[in-house]
Amino acid sequence: MKIRSFATSVEFVLIAVFILIGAGSSLVLAKETHTHELTSQDHDQSSQQAQASALIKIVREATERFQDVSTAEAAGYYLQFGCVSGPDSGAMGMHFVNSTFVMDGMLDPTRPEIVLYEPLPDGRLQLIGADYLVLADSWNATHSEPPQLMGQLFHYFESPNRFGLPAFYTLHVWAWKDSPTGAFVNWHSDVSCTAFYGQSR
Repeated sequence: MKIRSFATSVEFVLIAVFILIGAGSSLVLAKETHTHELTSQDHDQSSQQAQASALIKIVREATERFQDVSTAEAAGYYLQFGCVSGPDSGAMGMHFVNSTFVMDGMLDPTRPEIVLYEPLPDGRLQLIGADYLVLADSWNATHSEPPQLMGQLFHYFESPNRFGLPAFYTLHVWAWKDSPTGAFVNWHSDVSCTAFYGQSR
């Protein structure tokens, strides 16, 4: 009886050891899986941030020559819509639009359809960013998904709208004036149309 009891005890001990080893392996596997998921998420986030920074850099390089608005006008950009103020706060500023780029239905980060300015109290215009715009019908005719530029999804404006345009997709890039709410939002909370002496929409 003593020998059998001892053998039985050994069996119980071995079973317990195997259970603990199995549980430990599962915990290690779960930890490794969780770590892998976090690493993957971190990588995706870093990749998105890198793309965003790259787009801002491209916009700055493509529009740096437009610091003087007369250079933008010479390149085919003309003021439309006055100075656009936000519905609650902030603004989009003054849109200098290149109609040729708008109508070609193409999106090229080096050729923004619109350059954006903020009117200053001394009468000067400060370059604050660029706006990429494509008419929805033109885009939808050849694409099944909404447009995006280097990972940044465009915003959709339906028709009718305050601009008098057909439905369109747009992406603002605040490359020359930091936006507290993000570089790709529609309304810049630190932009104002107060100094604009024309007709504001």
